[in-house]
Amino acid sequence: MANTNHVAPVDEMLPAGKLFAYGLQHVLAMYAGAVAVPLIIAAAAGLTQAQTAFLINADLFTCGIATLLQTLGIWKIGIKIPVIQGVTFAAVTPMVIMAQTGGMTLIFGSVIVAGIFTFLAAPFFSKLIRFFPPIVTGSIITIIGVSLLPVGVNWAAGGIGNPNYGSLTYIFISTVVLLAILVINKMFKGFVSHIAVLLGLGIGLIVALPFGLVNFADVADAPWIGITTPFFFGYPTFDFGAILAMILVMLVVMVESTGDFLAIGEMVGKKIGEDELTAGLRADGLATALGGVFNAFPYTAFAQNVGLVGLTGVKSRFVVATSGLILVILGLFPKMATIIASLPTAVLGGAGIAMFGIVAASGIKTLAKVDFTHNVNNIFIVAISIGIGLIPVVAPNFFQNFPAWSQTIMHSGITLGSITAILLNAFFNGSKGAGDLNELRENAGIQE
Repeated sequence: MANTNHVAPVDEMLPAGKLFAYGLQHVLAMYAGAVAVPLIIAAAAGLTQAQTAFLINADLFTCGIATLLQTLGIWKIGIKIPVIQGVTFAAVTPMVIMAQTGGMTLIFGSVIVAGIFTFLAAPFFSKLIRFFPPIVTGSIITIIGVSLLPVGVNWAAGGIGNPNYGSLTYIFISTVVLLAILVINKMFKGFVSHIAVLLGLGIGLIVALPFGLVNFADVADAPWIGITTPFFFGYPTFDFGAILAMILVMLVVMVESTGDFLAIGEMVGKKIGEDELTAGLRADGLATALGGVFNAFPYTAFAQNVGLVGLTGVKSRFVVATSGLILVILGLFPKMATIIASLPTAVLGGAGIAMFGIVAASGIKTLAKVDFTHNVNNIFIVAISIGIGLIPVVAPNFFQNFPAWSQTIMHSGITLGSITAILLNAFFNGSKGAGDLNELRENAGIQE
């Protein structure tokens, strides 16, 4: 994008129309993932339809607040890059157990404490940035993209649990969306190419209409205004075991967020150092603590949207800040949220394959800077970390006999791959994994 004011692309303020279009594109890309967790938890807790609707709106509202914290920043909180926040799926299993044993208040109590823990631990955890040279970050970014691809593929087939999964109709619609995105990127430049995903989703919606896949019936029943009130389900309750489980989840989240921050930093050309990482993790912690207050959940950088940044080339953090405002509004106006929720899963599938593939390609681009010729051990670091990271993707039951406390880690391919890459880099490169950032780049065999 043209930048005549010598402002870094990540800090560029765009015209209002472009901010809204690009911001809406991010919201559409993450919406399905954003509402999935509250739906799962509501079912586990046996909530009524009205309570479930409230939980979804509370989640969207807090997603927006969390995104504004990250993109705009307050004091030393917020990493100030185009990163959208969403509920982490790493917390689903322990929260389902809590919902079934202690109800919603037990979830919110553990979320509040875990959020405070993350906020306080951020400066210490961020020191691990020295263990993320390009050989590690490239591997992690690649794992993030490849791990997300099954999500896009399943969307394209109609979504897991759909009785018509794999229907040729779903695959046709998702193919139309994918082709539309590719053609728009090929035929147009500038603003139009930057909203290729948004236009592709719109085309997919139109194509899906004759097949009866778009249902706006729930829109009429949805209320116009829904205010998210703190402690709607009651005051939080605190249990040591539940808190410990949620803190473990947040440790996993910090590893995943670090990978996402580094991926976006690479895409927008902003160096992510110790201070930036601390600010980003603090925002994760504060947003999570607020989530417990506003009847929501733990928040993290949404990996689904990392690919959209790379695909569109739009680097301004104010675009995603606009996404945050849209999410807040959706959380306050349930009827608007219901309209977006009417977007068929198959339509999202075509866009998902493109976006998640872009994330993997960005990781490969980072790895292209690494010297594999003079340091053949780097091949093992990449190969084994990606292999280990993909175990939960290709064999979800592989770790089923491991202890219950380890399941949160074992089911996160991104965390497994990240830990493996860090350890292997330290093993093969010795003390080179613990130097400062410039030294690490040299020690990892980077060719500038």
